Amino acid sequence: MSAPTVYDVAERSGVSIATVSRVYRNPGSVRDRTRERVLEAARELGYVPSGNARGLASRTTGVLGLCFPDYADPDAEADAEADSDADDAAMLYSDQIIRGMERAARRHGYALLIAASLEGGPESLVAKVAGRVDGFAVLAQTVPTRDLEVISRRLPVVMLAGPREIDHLDHVVVANAAGERELARHLIEDHGLRDLAFVGGDPESPDAEARFRGFRQACQDAGLPVPDAPDLRTAMMTQAEGARAAETLLDRGPGRPDAMLFANDQMAVGALRALERRGVRVPEDIAVTGFDGIPLSRIVRPSLTTVRQPIRHLGEQAVELLVQRLADGNRPPVSLELPVSLARRASCGCGQAP
Repeated sequence: MSAPTVYDVAERSGVSIATVSRVYRNPGSVRDRTRERVLEAARELGYVPSGNARGLASRTTGVLGLCFPDYADPDAEADAEADSDADDAAMLYSDQIIRGMERAARRHGYALLIAASLEGGPESLVAKVAGRVDGFAVLAQTVPTRDLEVISRRLPVVMLAGPREIDHLDHVVVANAAGERELARHLIEDHGLRDLAFVGGDPESPDAEARFRGFRQACQDAGLPVPDAPDLRTAMMTQAEGARAAETLLDRGPGRPDAMLFANDQMAVGALRALERRGVRVPEDIAVTGFDGIPLSRIVRPSLTTVRQPIRHLGEQAVELLVQRLADGNRPPVSLELPVSLARRASCGCGQAP
């Protein structure tokens, strides 16, 4: 029987993988009730955090690492707590990458060390991870490029998402621009919507900016005005920020847009709830769309039209590239773009999708 993993603990306790990580890394940042539930699940499963004891006396550790920004969304975790039948409702973008990496790492005989960058900053993150793993994957905008340059001279590093900032590193991204372009085209051509409002993220977020570029291209293709910037930007792409963005767009006047397109699903879910509170019907009065295809997008009502990206496969590919690099450090660097797919659901006026 294989050893229990962080994913098993998250599934048993009904919280996100990032929350389990915070319970062990910074327990004071987690609500008492949630922390106790996580620890009880860990005790029941016999889970012990990995990455501390293996390989201290050898040159290899048998551990791969993942570094990502720890942007928790308390509203998403509350959804999971409220719906005990939706065990994966709290799984957000980073959680699914973790799940994909963990499964692939286990196949290759590696453990996975998870490190989030919000507390202590990127320098602290690099110090925690670089000396304890054989190689690691890094989400874009998590670790400064200059630090990655230094680390990659002695460890394999795979960049996930964002532009390929360092040419000699392996790199995996999804078709963000093409996916958003197809989504906006669907609203314009199939539903006849013309007044589209795009809600983006921080300008430093490469994925959000790529999605905005795809939106602009769809507007240009359709002969619609092409905006220079999103109608709104949010710093933290959470449900709460999405709700505030929807409220702001409604209050701008004189009329409301035909559709609100959000740069991720979490914001779109928050917008759905804000619109319901205001008595605005979706999709009858306004269409709402997201991007990512997280489990929560299927559970909300109306179900969310979105662009599904292969998030778990992104994590799996990162491990495959790390394992290949460990076996052959001289092979040419690889840059992969994974395809995405459009999930047409009720929030844009399409029928319920599986």
